[in-house]
Amino acid sequence: MNASDAIVEGALLCRDGFVARGQTVLLGAELRTGLLMEGARLESPDGSASMLADRATFGCLLATGITAQGTVRLRGVQVRDLMTFEGATLADPDVALDCTRLQAGDLDIRFDVLPSGALDLRDARVGVLHDTAFSWPQEIRLDGFTYNAIDTTDGAVRDTAAGRITWIRRSRGYAPQPYEQLASWYRQVGHDADARRVLLAKQRHRRRTLHPTARAWGHLLDATVGYGYRPWPAGMWLTALIAIGSTVFSAHSPAATKPGEGQPFNPVAYTLDLLIPIGGLGQREAWHWTTPGTQWLAYVLIAAGWMLTTAVVAGVTRTLNKN
Repeated sequence: MNASDAIVEGALLCRDGFVARGQTVLLGAELRTGLLMEGARLESPDGSASMLADRATFGCLLATGITAQGTVRLRGVQVRDLMTFEGATLADPDVALDCTRLQAGDLDIRFDVLPSGALDLRDARVGVLHDTAFSWPQEIRLDGFTYNAIDTTDGAVRDTAAGRITWIRRSRGYAPQPYEQLASWYRQVGHDADARRVLLAKQRHRRRTLHPTARAWGHLLDATVGYGYRPWPAGMWLTALIAIGSTVFSAHSPAATKPGEGQPFNPVAYTLDLLIPIGGLGQREAWHWTTPGTQWLAYVLIAAGWMLTTAVVAGVTRTLNKN
């Protein structure tokens, strides 16, 4: 069937019992009421696309329960209302559904079974996304895909932040936009903690693409402040270092830098003084060690203090700049 560039005021009905063997071509068509294909069967025996509708305009596209052998290609399609593939079965060894640059009010991809090929939504824009665990094959392409809301009433596994992060990582390579889009939606619905989890996952994914030195710095930022999205580990590191330093220093006797002057030795205050890069409590200058082991521990705590402070500042700055 070829209806390229056709203009139809009403709807094109290809409903139950409709079978197309060969390509269904609607390139540039304008179906002002819509394309109704509930229960239709599209077959492409030669392995080419079963449906070509690039740049077409539909009032709606209802493909509930459709079966398609071959790519359903809807590049640049505009759908004013609902585009649904609920209960559909799509099969192609390469790309099952190609919706690059799609614009639609609602997109329902609650398929009956997992598509056998990739799902391409690059640069698509939809109002509401409806999906389930069967919506996302092993390969999906999400770079540039934007949505105003996700319908979570289905209770799918991917309605958790962890599930959505797994969803994003089915895309090839690293792209920041899918993470930022998801985090933006979580903020919009008031799930700030989930937004931070998504942005932390973005930084961890990005780290894999960096050279070794930058990766090492990234690991430090992650372990200390979670790239600024999870600052509590810094407090844990600080507490652990204070405990280690205080315990070791309390078991030894330091030498006074100026005998008879300065504050009495306090192992907790001395440890804090080593860890704080700027300012001081007066302990570091007043006391020093004559035994190599304790002196090296003091050096390690000074270095750890600088690294921890630098990581905290970098993480907080990253968060403030992003906000």
